Order: sequence, then structure tokens, then C-alpha cells
Amino acid sequence: MEPRLTLVTLGVGDVQRARGFYERMGFVAIGPSDGSVAFLPAGSVVLALWGREALAEDAAVEDNRTGFSGVALAHNVRSEAEVDAVLAEAAAAGGRVVKPAQRAFWGGYTGYFADPDSHLWEVAYNPGFPLDAEGRIQLPTPKPGPNAGP
Repeated sequence: MEPRLTLVTLGVGDVQRARGFYERMGFVAIGPSDGSVAFLPAGSVVLALWGREALAEDAAVEDNRTGFSGVALAHNVRSEAEVDAVLAEAAAAGGRVVKPAQRAFWGGYTGYFADPDSHLWEVAYNPGFPLDAEGRIQLPTPKPGPNAGP
């Protein structure tokens, strides 16, 4: 498999409500307006919103709402001030700040919000992962180690 992420699909209780939240956050939805699904371009990835029950049925899994899913989406920004601004924007758009911004043990500044369906988003400024002009993370180049290949 080629390492690539093309779509992130969130199962939501109400596609129109979720679409409205993400549009207030600056996303531009494309696709059908019948409320069954929404596609929101996010750089080289597309955020898809689909009814939670329909997504579970499509994946042939049980839709059990047991709380924390073990997944968080991340939005990296260029400054600490942007972390605070995005968290405030999420709250104003109908999200819930679940962890106010604070200094992180890894040297950055981060906080979390939940969308109306409780999907977690981390908003982070990480000085070790600068963003390029298109907003893509620039990971550090790995240093050759003793197990590096030829």
C-alpha cells in the first residue's frame, strides 16, 4: 500500500448540523445538498460527513456509542495566538472546548475542542513541525542510524 490518506469520514448524528458547524469553521462543503453526505476539502485530504448509522452499516460494524473513540484529528497552526483563536472560533461555531490551550510537555502549545458530535480536534502550535506555505507540516529529516539501509 502506498502511504496516503485521502478521506477522513466522520459519522455524525445530523449531516446538515455538522456541515453547518464545519462551514462556520471555514470549510467549504461540496457535494449533494440533500443532507446525506458532505465533502469538505482540507488541503490534500477531504473531510467527509456521513450519517453515523449509515457509516456503521457500510462498514458492517455495530454503532455503539461508548464514549472516547481513541481518535483525534489535528489542526496545526503557525503561532500560539492562532491556537487560542481557533479554539475560540470552534466554541463560537457550536463546538466545545474540552481542554483549554496550554504549554505541552513536548515544547509546543495545544488545546482540544469537540465538534457537535464529540469528534475531538487538537489545535497545536509545534515549533518542531513548521508549516510550509500551503499549511503542510514539515517533519524533521530522520538522521541515519545504525539500522539504516544502503
